[in-house]
Amino acid sequence: MADENKPRSSVDETPISPIRPDNERRNSLEQHLQHRPERSELVEKNILPASTAAPSLQEKQKELQKHMRADSLNDKISHRPPPEKLIQEGVLHEDPRSAEEKYEEAIEDEYAKREGGA
Repeated sequence: MADENKPRSSVDETPISPIRPDNERRNSLEQHLQHRPERSELVEKNILPASTAAPSLQEKQKELQKHMRADSLNDKISHRPPPEKLIQEGVLHEDPRSAEEKYEEAIEDEYAKREGGA
């Protein structure tokens, strides 16, 4: 009987966001998904990768492309003519290397000649 005299605590059932009705709040994800941009648009904006590979393989694909670019650049650099030849052909007017770089290269060349001839 003592319980009947105590006032019951009431639960506040007002919505968290009083601006939106409850049904609209539940459907907000569906509404956002309906207005979601197409995959091609996300690729154009560089949000998604252009690859069609599985997501688990995309990181390996990026790493492979990076190594292929590095190999290609190293190959092109290895076939580049030395500054002396470019000066003789009139492409360069003076050697772009510093005196220290020229000296180091001359020492390396001399060492290679001695090691190769011994």
